[in-house]
Amino acid sequence: MKFIHTSDWHLGQRFLHNDRFEEHKMALQWLAETIQATKADALIVAGDVFDIGNPPNYARRLYYQFLTKLLGSTCRHVIIIGGNHDSPSTLEAPKDLLEALNIHVVGAAGSEIEDQIIELRSEAGNIEAVVAAVPFLRDKDLRYSVSGETAQARIDAIRKGIKEYYQNIGIALLPYQSLNIPILATGHLYLKGIRPDQERRNIYIGDFENIDASQFPTIFDYVALGHIHRAHSIGYAHYSGSLIPLSFSETADHKIVKFLDFQGKQPIITDIPVPLFRRLKSIEKPLETLKQRLLKLHEDYQHQLLPVWVDAVVVADTPIPDVDSELRAFAEPLHLELLKIRTSYNHYGSLAAEEVIDLKALNPATVFNQKCIKDGYHESDIQLLQATFLELQAWMDERVME
Repeated sequence: MKFIHTSDWHLGQRFLHNDRFEEHKMALQWLAETIQATKADALIVAGDVFDIGNPPNYARRLYYQFLTKLLGSTCRHVIIIGGNHDSPSTLEAPKDLLEALNIHVVGAAGSEIEDQIIELRSEAGNIEAVVAAVPFLRDKDLRYSVSGETAQARIDAIRKGIKEYYQNIGIALLPYQSLNIPILATGHLYLKGIRPDQERRNIYIGDFENIDASQFPTIFDYVALGHIHRAHSIGYAHYSGSLIPLSFSETADHKIVKFLDFQGKQPIITDIPVPLFRRLKSIEKPLETLKQRLLKLHEDYQHQLLPVWVDAVVVADTPIPDVDSELRAFAEPLHLELLKIRTSYNHYGSLAAEEVIDLKALNPATVFNQKCIKDGYHESDIQLLQATFLELQAWMDERVME
């Protein structure tokens, strides 16, 4: 049986003041064509389908148009789980309708763990594989709040809860072990040993690591994970990474989807490169050198449909009058767009500019974290406050959809 594993689409994302509609449309078209070309039997989307809990209408259309393209293809099964960016109610609203089309959506953990076990059957009705579709596990799925609990105690309780959750679902899968079929699991979390890009932060707590890959039950033949935007593998746990670069910190990443060809219970795993639909580039150089780099970008990508998006940092000894206007005028005829222009000075002192914060580049969680630091909260308290803020933000997103 053949699977494709992808994650972290973040449909509806706004990149500074720009939407990603064209890139996402092209990426999903490529994905549909790749599924057909590889004759994949099943698709796993490991969370963060959308960028926000209440995604714009065009993002929802992209999502449903993509699923429609799979009807009549070789892909007979689709498994989609919710990530920390997704609203469970948004994902699960058409759950019954989609299930009739063999599209299984698990937006949030339910009260019965067996509800997350999805049997993939052949047209003759035989079980070909089974997937434990575990979504992003929220605090309420893992622990009870305790009055006066320290930050470290909360961290330990969450780690223990994640480990026990997967152990319990592994036990529920034991009856399938004798069938000699692939047994897969999903997850949307942060494994110990993964080096994130600078934009990733822990989705439960202030430190970086949730559990070790070795803590997944050995009954799993493959664990399809989401949340980390860079493709990475530890043992039989695999991150496919995001479908397109989602920040300037991901410009060096090679985006892929995972292709699994199971021969019995053992998968042959192939990384299929995703085409680069739009180049993101951060350049930090003196003004004239930066202009030459912009010309080189234009030459390299002028035949690409979408223009390059550039984060330009001008390195200088002293302030340069109207540098923003000068650079924008220089770049106007080029096949690129300057999304950010900043100046970095070579020395410190009276002429050194203070860092200017681009409000469009901030998200509410970052602003909240900076406010806590400014107000002098202890690091352990900030971890607890930040986690509570993220829970409240997710709750508010879900309420908006009700």
